[in-house]
Amino acid sequence: VERKHGRVAMAAFVGWWAVGAGLRLPGELSYGTEFASLPSKGLEAWDAVPGWGKAQLLLFAGLIEFHDELFYSKRGTHYLRGGTPGKNMVPGLYDPFGLSKNKSEEKLARGRDVEIKNGRLAMIGFMGLWAEAAISGSVPLQPSP
Repeated sequence: VERKHGRVAMAAFVGWWAVGAGLRLPGELSYGTEFASLPSKGLEAWDAVPGWGKAQLLLFAGLIEFHDELFYSKRGTHYLRGGTPGKNMVPGLYDPFGLSKNKSEEKLARGRDVEIKNGRLAMIGFMGLWAEAAISGSVPLQPSP
């Protein structure tokens, strides 16, 4: 579970950074809302996303989770019953190019440890970004707006 939360935190941190840096996708987020029109501050950008867009994000994450549990029951041992924690069973989701298929078990274990550590740092980083956006001055050494 920690690995999944870490992956979400890494994506959230990079997404928050990308929006804050001014990076935008081309085209429309929804009818009448251009990606370029999103504010550059994290919580303001989230508030600008229409409700159905937020629902689609949550639905997509739920579908990935559902399919992961479904594949676990069909293709391997579930992590709560002695399987490998964090091993994604949805084909092609986290290693679409098969870069890890020839790695030894030791290198795979080290990669899982590194991913957990990076996920923990991303959780801390994202919470710092969120805290500063929600309560100005709550994170020390941050420039004032």
